[in-house]
Amino acid sequence: MADRQWPSRSITAAPRWLSTDLRDGNQALMNPMDVPAKLKLFRHLVAIGFKEIEVAFPAASDTDFRFVRTLIDERLIPDDVTIQVLTQSRPDLIARSFEALDGVSRACVHLYNAIAPEFRRMVFNGGRAEVKALAVEGTRQILAEMARRPGTQWTYQYSPETFSATEPDFAIEVCAAVIDLVRPTPEAKMIINLPATVEVSTPNVYADRIEHVCRTIPRRDAVVISVHPHNDRGTGVAAAELAVMAGAERVEGCLFGNGERTGNVDLVTLALNLYTQGVAPGLDFSDIDASVRAATEATGLPVHPRHPYAGELVFTAFSGSHQDAIRKGFADWERRNTGIWDLPYLPIDPADLGRSYEAVIRVNGQSGKAGASWVLQHTQGLDLPRFVQIDFARRLQQLADNTGRELAAAEIWAAFTDAYMADTGGAMPTPNRPGAAWTVTRGEAHARRIDGTAAGFAAYVEIGDEAGARAIGVGFGRDRNEAEARAECAAAAKARMVC
Repeated sequence: MADRQWPSRSITAAPRWLSTDLRDGNQALMNPMDVPAKLKLFRHLVAIGFKEIEVAFPAASDTDFRFVRTLIDERLIPDDVTIQVLTQSRPDLIARSFEALDGVSRACVHLYNAIAPEFRRMVFNGGRAEVKALAVEGTRQILAEMARRPGTQWTYQYSPETFSATEPDFAIEVCAAVIDLVRPTPEAKMIINLPATVEVSTPNVYADRIEHVCRTIPRRDAVVISVHPHNDRGTGVAAAELAVMAGAERVEGCLFGNGERTGNVDLVTLALNLYTQGVAPGLDFSDIDASVRAATEATGLPVHPRHPYAGELVFTAFSGSHQDAIRKGFADWERRNTGIWDLPYLPIDPADLGRSYEAVIRVNGQSGKAGASWVLQHTQGLDLPRFVQIDFARRLQQLADNTGRELAAAEIWAAFTDAYMADTGGAMPTPNRPGAAWTVTRGEAHARRIDGTAAGFAAYVEIGDEAGARAIGVGFGRDRNEAEARAECAAAAKARMVC
């Protein structure tokens, strides 16, 4: 496309979202969901804000049929939610789909048929005319079924399956034939859904195809252009984003990218990508772990630890340089108190997704002084001075290398107390001054807070003697003087000097 317009556009509003977790996602499972599992996931999808949900292929299985009937008979569909069902272009399947929908207040019926050359040749053993006729005849029967049920608010959706692998002119020809039969209006629109049934090109090519349709089909103001990207090349999210820039108004996909083969486009990533750019996504992932639980319980599939936004490790840094930048970023963010989130390595505030900051930095053999300092600051209220950070990082590095694994906060704390603190039996120590065998070479102290609660003072002292021996001690007390005295005696004890 020589005069493409989409590269100069930006996404300034969220598209309409359709979850197909209960249909496309479900049909990809080794063990498909039963009715109770589908109901539980349906309720979660409604709770996080989906207004369009493809709930079933009711003619494909008794379970799907019963699920649709349960939603309708038990009045479980909110007034602002539209359910959608899928059917192939076969008279018996279309009739069965409408049986499932009998009595529904509002619904979308979704017809699809594959139109790509290999399907015409290998699957249907026909040409362009035969494949187009399937779309037209299926549409005609659906319109007749809708007319027999005037009490329902109907929407019609047509998908030229394998759109991304079909000749552009023929895809337009089939869609135009369906549109001409439906005769939608701006007040009663239909949906043309353009699937990358198998992802066969780079995202920019898919975007070109979407813009071409938007600029070519008849009755454009009466048609909602929807996209249904799959992830065979690993670029489903990018394809969906560029498709929206190219004119698509609606995106179909699944939570965390579940679906056939490599999955449908991931609606969580798409929505939160918008959120990071200041665009309200219209979906609520403020408790991202609730969505993880809902999806994994329904599908039996885990969410990868590195999955964008939702994985267990996506906000975690083990690398020392990353930890140092994040720790300094947090200090700057708290000091500025502007409400603007712009921290190194963290494109979104974990708290916006219901995550805490405790696991942002974790310690292993790759970590530097910042990692342990962060953990002790957030679990014990300690703001380690630089000389303690450097010394403790060396000790902790050796421990991490010896164990060959991540160190838990309790292990870090145990190593810290073993290195720098001494048991004085609860008595107030009195440093042996004047005439002590050592001198204090460095020292710092600060008020200590744990979980926002005042916890006295912490002091850090380095001592040395004439022979060049050095030792660091840490002490806690009700006031600065007590903390400093305990720190000095702890250092002396570590150096085996008399306190």
